Parts: sequence; C-alpha cells; structure tokens
Amino acid sequence: MKQVTLTVEGMSCNHCVNSVEGALKSAGASGKVDLASNTVAVEYDESKISLEALKEAIEEQGYDIVS
Repeated sequence: MKQVTLTVEGMSCNHCVNSVEGALKSAGASGKVDLASNTVAVEYDESKISLEALKEAIEEQGYDIVS
C-alpha cells in the first residue's frame, strides 16, 4: 500500500470530510481528512488505482487539489 498526503482546498465542515473520504472509498482507497490543515492522508494500492484517478475523484466532489 502506498501512502500520500494531499492538500485540498475548499473543505470546511463534516459534510466536506464525508464527501472527500467517501469519494476515495468509492475509488478503492482510504483517506483521513484533517480539516485544520486542509489535508487528506490517502492510502491506496498502486496496482489497482492511480494517484491521478484519486485526485480526480476528489475534484469531482468540487474540491481543488493543491500541488
């Protein structure tokens, strides 16, 4: 399993946390959002899904990934 921390703009409440974590779960990864730092710690299997696909799943929820 690979782990990466992404900075995500636009998260402000528990609904945001659920949206981002739910999008990652649906994509086949797990994530833990930290609202205070606007980050999400993502754990995923590189052989099953790419980091780019996970970023797209978050962006489809209306959030921006800061590179």
